[in-house]
Amino acid sequence: MGCECEKNETKETLSRRNFLSKFSVGIGALIGAVLAFPLIIAMLDPVTRNTGKKWRQIGLASNFEVGKTQLVTFKNASPYKWSGKIAQSAAYIRRVENDEFVAFSVNCSHLGCPVRWEEKPELFMCPCHGGVYYKDGSRAAGPPPRGLYKYPVRISGEHLEIQTDAIPITDITA
Repeated sequence: MGCECEKNETKETLSRRNFLSKFSVGIGALIGAVLAFPLIIAMLDPVTRNTGKKWRQIGLASNFEVGKTQLVTFKNASPYKWSGKIAQSAAYIRRVENDEFVAFSVNCSHLGCPVRWEEKPELFMCPCHGGVYYKDGSRAAGPPPRGLYKYPVRISGEHLEIQTDAIPITDITA
């Protein structure tokens, strides 16, 4: 038969082991929650941020020649405070007639790669996957499923403005 002191030591050892086990699990859960918090915030950010459409001035209307396409830059509709230079976005502006302008996104409708404007053939070219677009932004060749995204354009006083979203919304019918 065992003595009473052996039973107390066993109870004390088990309760100490139980406490340390629960304490370790609790500390691990706390560290996991602290590390997961930024990820959860980042995942919810697009849903919770107010990212409405905004009109951006891109230059004087008189600076754009009829029949020419040129690259302009503007600040993204919803940049983060830490964004810095990556808050800048771009668009191609084409002056069709005296009071008619068209603004195209610089991103290919296939995978979002930046397209470049080729003056001589009057084509937008995507170097990544061979996407080609006509000067009106419609799809010419390659894997893109549709034409380039078009921004709404307006003239406000002497300035040309485009309406931007945080993320361009794909319009299947465009």
